[in-house]
Parts: sequence; C-alpha cells; structure tokens
Amino acid sequence: MSIDRELGSAADEIPATHRAWVEVDLGAIRHNITAIRQRLRPSTQLLSVVKADGYGHGAVAVARTVLSAGASWLAVATVEEGIQLRAAGIDAPILLFGPLIYQDEIEPAIEYRLQPTVCSLDQIRRFSEAAPAPIEIHLKVDTGMSRLGIDWQEASELICAAKPLPNVTVAGLYSHLATADAVDPVTALEQIERFKKLVDALERQGIRPPLVHLANSAATLMFPETHFDLVRIGLVQYGLYPGAHFRSIVTLYPALSLKARIIFVKTVPPGTGISYGHTFRTERRTRLATVSIGYGDGVSRSLSNRIDLLVRGRRARQVGTITMDQILIDITDAPEVCEGDVATLVGRDGDDCISIAEWAEYLGTIPYESLTALSPRLPRVTRQDSIPF
Repeated sequence: MSIDRELGSAADEIPATHRAWVEVDLGAIRHNITAIRQRLRPSTQLLSVVKADGYGHGAVAVARTVLSAGASWLAVATVEEGIQLRAAGIDAPILLFGPLIYQDEIEPAIEYRLQPTVCSLDQIRRFSEAAPAPIEIHLKVDTGMSRLGIDWQEASELICAAKPLPNVTVAGLYSHLATADAVDPVTALEQIERFKKLVDALERQGIRPPLVHLANSAATLMFPETHFDLVRIGLVQYGLYPGAHFRSIVTLYPALSLKARIIFVKTVPPGTGISYGHTFRTERRTRLATVSIGYGDGVSRSLSNRIDLLVRGRRARQVGTITMDQILIDITDAPEVCEGDVATLVGRDGDDCISIAEWAEYLGTIPYESLTALSPRLPRVTRQDSIPF
C-alpha cells in the first residue's frame, strides 16, 4: 500500500492508522530544483529522474512538484512507471531509460507516449514496425560505462541507417558518466571528451539530434561543459549530494523523513538479552521503547545496534537485532518518552538531524540503495515546510 496524502507539519495530524510512514517535504524539492536551474543556461532543459517511485519519495507527487518548479522532462526505468505518471494526468515528455525488446512492452510505450531508449538498429526497427504514427526515440551511446549503448564511434553510422525508417525519429542522443561523482575527474573527462567528439562529428554531418544530453546529478554540478541541451538530475533534487566534495557547490535540503510510532515501553534489569539472538545485553537497568518499524519496511537488519533514532529532539540508541516489524531503542535517559510518541529514523527533530547517508555509510553502500529500499507498505505523506529549516 502506498498512500500519497497532503498533510500539515504537526505530528498529531498523521492518521493513527499509520504505524510508520515516509514524509516528503515538497518545499525542499522545489528549492532544490530552483537551485539547480540557476546553474544552467536558459536554453538548457532540466529532466527529473523519478524512477523507483521517485527514489522512494513518491513518483507522482515528485513529478508534479518538479514540473511546477521548472523541470520540463521526466525519466523512468520501466513502462509501468511511465504509465503511472500518465494515469495521474501528467503530460510532460517522459524518457524511458533502458531498451525494450518485447512487443508487449513496445506497444504500451507507444500508446502512453513514452520516449524510449534504443541501443541498436534492430531495436529502432522494432519501433518503426510497431508504431502506427511517428514517435521520437533517444539513442544511447557507450562512452565508457559499458552497460548500455552502441559504441560512440559507431553512432554516426547508426543514425544514418535509421533515417530512412518510417515512423521513428532519433530525437535524442545521450550517454551516461560512470565516475562523475569521483574526486579524481580523469575518467569522467575522458568520457566527456568522447561524447563531445561525437556531437561535433554529427554537427558537421548535419545529423545531430535536436536533444543532446550527458550530465547526471554529479556532472550537472561539477562539469558545466556537459549541460548541452538538457541535464538529468536524480539524487540532488531529493536534497542529497553525490559526494562530500559537492557540498560547497550548492545548498540542498533533504526532502525525506522516515518516522514511526512508539507502541510499547518497558523497563528491564541489567543483563537482559534484547531481541533475536540477544545481540545486545543491557549493562544497567534500562528503559526500552518498541518502535513500529523494521526490515520489512526497509530498515536493513544490518543496521542493528548501529543507528540512533530521534525522540522528542534527543538521540536514542537502537539496541538488539532489528526485526521485520519492530525495533527497540534505549530511552533510559529520556524518561519523558511514552507510548504514542513519534520516533524519527531519518530526518530532523528539534535541532538534530539524521541523514539517510549515515545509513548508507554504515552499510557500505550509497544513499540511492537505502532510499529505494523503503517499502511500498510505508505510506508516503507530503508536506510543504518552509525553507530554510
């Protein structure tokens, strides 16, 4: 179950049926889009990546917000994601990442006016044969990521071969940078140079597609020469940085908070084993609170005994193994905490804040993974906080 509901900022406005939920501050997203747009030329368009349910934030709410804030394109990973946006009444152009190889995918992509990615002449032919009317496609070229795309040195020949095919127009040309977020720019600059050489060659031949794009979030901030006709931003619009060295470039505000209710409080003596496997044992008389969220909601079991939660503006240590639906926190030093209080796992409470990036660091991964792991059973509720915090 995914619930997209507009709420105010007071905790008591959250429905009592919500044991745990994701709060999304659309005001923060709007600020982030504006901040990024200010770094672009007026002629450069902004594409918002809302795949994986808007990186866990709720694709429809995010899409509406970014479009109202200055984005002109959206991007998704699957046909189903694109259909969801169209069903919500969103009419903006939608780029579909990744090629489609089956007719059952191609037909709805055409029906719902998604602009597909292609990587070969065979893929272009499939769309040419299936399309009842002209459609626009984007050719992906491989400049060094080695994941998708025709070799950049073969792209010119492919575009020429595609020109006679009916009902398809190569409207876009793009590539993806593998290391734009790295401190060392050497590899990214190699890819950028290859892409520039290709674009220059296509211009000389008079076959440059009208929409050329290369920049992801990191390149949008670090490499202005990659902006071309459009930039594709994902992580930064949600208020997270691709790396610590990007923080001085632009001020972003995280949009996502993760919260859950305390459903039980008890006191146990010293030496008490806590949760499955007794991976934590109390060293003092300890007051414990059970919080109604667990790994079934996307709080990784590998975070057990490693994270803090915020309750009434104070940090409380998570103790014991994280279970599917509950976790335990030590509230011995917060005697005022009681059943019904809201615990913040990610986000701000009072003067303190916990970032999803902290989780990612503990897990040896990236914030993208932690965000998209948040379960669909967590309702997504939106709010419009004022900026700055």
